Amino acid sequence: MEKDKLISELVFKAVRSSGAGGQNVNKVSSKVVLSFDLKNSNAISNEEKILLETNLSSRLTNDHILILNCDEDRSQLKNKEIVIKRFLAIIEQRLYIPKIRKATKIPKSIIRKRIKDKKNVSDIKKTRRKPEF
Repeated sequence: MEKDKLISELVFKAVRSSGAGGQNVNKVSSKVVLSFDLKNSNAISNEEKILLETNLSSRLTNDHILILNCDEDRSQLKNKEIVIKRFLAIIEQRLYIPKIRKATKIPKSIIRKRIKDKKNVSDIKKTRRKPEF
């Protein structure tokens, strides 16, 4: 995965932001909408596309397009930077394959030690009992 190629394939759209802000909200398009076409991307290999399709299935549209919004800042440029960082973090996170845990056997020496310790505790408790006549 090449980040520069990925970023060049992104499509940005500036939209009027919702919420409080007075007259500025009605004039300035500061909200940034990022869309990324996963199916037609050249920056991602086919194996990575399959992995991303399965891991991002809840966030993709029917046309396999990932859409992210950002209206945190009043500046369009800052919102664009934030949404790009968020996009790259999501892609890296979803491409990560965790190591498969290998089950290991318990060594026989450990099993013997545990049984020996149990026997010692048993002997100690036997000596505490009242003698039988």
